[in-house]
Amino acid sequence: VPGMPESIISKKVYSKEEIKALNEKYRDLTVDERVKQLYKDFTPGEVMLTSSFAATSALLLSVFSKINSAQKIYFIDTGYHFPETLDYRQKLTDLYGLNVESVSAGKEDHAFTSKNQTWKTDPELCCAINKVKPLELIKQRFSVWVSGLMSWQSDHRATLDIFEERGGILKFYPLLDVTEEGRDEYIKKHKLPFHPLIAFGYHSIGCKHCTVPGEDRSGRWNNSPKTECGLHL
Repeated sequence: VPGMPESIISKKVYSKEEIKALNEKYRDLTVDERVKQLYKDFTPGEVMLTSSFAATSALLLSVFSKINSAQKIYFIDTGYHFPETLDYRQKLTDLYGLNVESVSAGKEDHAFTSKNQTWKTDPELCCAINKVKPLELIKQRFSVWVSGLMSWQSDHRATLDIFEERGGILKFYPLLDVTEEGRDEYIKKHKLPFHPLIAFGYHSIGCKHCTVPGEDRSGRWNNSPKTECGLHL
C-alpha cells in the first residue's frame, strides 16, 4: 500500500487456533521464561510494552530490563499523575536503564478535559481522551501488546488468558497468574522499589483526581462502578 509504513503492512493477525496454541505453550512457563519466549516467537519490532509506573510496575520492568534492555516502554502521561508517580518513573528508568517514551493526548484534547473537569462528570470520556486515544495512534504499528495485568486485580482481569485478541492487537499478560503474595515475595526477594504511595494505603494508582487509598482496585474511580480505564477492555 503506497505511503503506508512497512510496520503496519507487516502486522500479523492471529487466529483463534494460533492464540490457543500460544496459551498452551506459555501457560506452564515462569514469568522470565515467558518474556524470553516472547522474543523467540515475535521480533522486537512487533512488541509494544506499556507501563503505568504505578503500584508495583517494577516487577515486569525489571524482568524486561534483564531480557531485552532496549525494549521501548510507553508511558501514557495523562497530565494528571501524582508527582510521586512521575518520580517513581524516573527512579525505575534510572535504576534499570529503561528506554521510556511518553505518550499524551493532544494539547486541545487535554485542555478540554482540564477546563471541564471531565473526570467528575464523565470519567469514561476523560480516560478515552487521555489514555485510550493516544495509544490507539501508535498500537497500529505492533502485533503484540505487553501489559502487567494480574488476574486477582479485578473481576474482568480474572476472565483473561495469557494471550487475548483485543481491539485488533494480540494482548500478552506474562504476570496474569502471579498471585498478590507471589508478587510481593518477588519484589522483596529482588529488593525492587514499591511506588511511594503504597505506604499510604494506595494499592492501585492512577490519576490523582480519580484515585484514593483502597485495596486492589477499589480506590480507583471512587464512588463509581468503573474499574478499568478502557485500555484493556
